[in-house]
Parts: sequence; structure tokens; C-alpha cells
Amino acid sequence: MILWAVRWYCKYGISYRELQEMLAERGVNVDHSTIYRWVQRYAPEMEKRLRWYWRNPSDLCPWHMDETYVKVNGRWAYLYRAVDSRGRTVDFYISSRRNSKAAYRFLGKILNNVKKWQIPRFINTDKAPAYGRALALLKREGRCPSDVEHRQIKYRNNVIECDHGKLKRIIGATLGFKSMKTAYATIKGIEVMRALRKGRGLSILLW
Repeated sequence: MILWAVRWYCKYGISYRELQEMLAERGVNVDHSTIYRWVQRYAPEMEKRLRWYWRNPSDLCPWHMDETYVKVNGRWAYLYRAVDSRGRTVDFYISSRRNSKAAYRFLGKILNNVKKWQIPRFINTDKAPAYGRALALLKREGRCPSDVEHRQIKYRNNVIECDHGKLKRIIGATLGFKSMKTAYATIKGIEVMRALRKGRGLSILLW
């Protein structure tokens, strides 16, 4: 029941109190604060189990990267996200700042989790200079192949901007996060549910 509760919260965009009522209707009496602790404990574990299945090495679609806003402790933070050209989740990263250092960490995180032959030929971003600087540095360090082409064509990023909207409808039910730690843990669960909906990973591995 714990994993079902975590799944419902991360998938359907409901509040902890609403989920408490749903569980009570099914004969499970649990406080909303307990559900919150479940999400913080088990959402990252679900993301960890699914991560290996997020990429199909035989289908190297271009990556599309962009960032969106989430509210953390009353302030705006930046959720960096990447999907491929079919809308499938590649990775994500949350930062308190929107700059070259954050873009570098995000891109570095992605590259650390793939083999070089899994990296596509094209990476598309908006025209923010931070991505270009980050990619150039990663190429100099030998972490990104030199033949990867960085494209900054706005309409090509429609795929990720559309995906942002679907994700934020779910995040909106949280009414903001208390800290970067709780935000990251919760978003891991939400991204897992989004990936499953897109056909990434096998649900049998989670429950």
C-alpha cells in the first residue's frame, strides 16, 4: 500500500490531504504527514530502480534541453530537464541558480550516466549562452564527444516545452516545496511516473 500511495501522489497531481481521504475510503487510515514521509523515502528509490531503463541505446534520438521554474521555500528554483525528440525522459536536475555552472552540472550528470556511444549527434537548447559554454567545457575535458553538434533552434524545443507543461500540472498540486532536498525527492517520483506513462521502464520492477 505504501508504494501505491507514492505512485498515486506522484502520478495524479493530488495533495497529501486528498490522498489521505482516498486511502481512508479504502479502509487505510493514515495521516497526510505519514504519506509525505513515504514519498520522501520511496520516490528516490523508484527513480533509482527505473533509471537503467530510461535510454534505448539503439535509438539515439537528439536531446532537447530546457529549464522551468519550481517554487522552493517561497523562492523560485530551476528545474533543468532533457527529453529526446520523441518526448522520452533523458534526465533532470534542480538548481537554485540558472547559470553556466548549473548547466554544466546538469549536462555532466547526463554524460556520467551514459556511455559515449549512447550520446546523440545533436543536442538542442534555447539561445541561453550557458548551455554553449557548458558543452564547450565538457568537450575540452573529453567528457563530451567533439562531434556533438549544439543546435539553438527555438521551434525544435517545442517537444520539451510541451512536456514541461504536463509535468507542472502535477507539481502544481504540491503548492511548492519546503527545501531543495524535498523538492528533488518528490520530483524524482513524478519524473518516474511520467517516464512510465511514456513507456520507459517496466512497472513490474517497481511493484
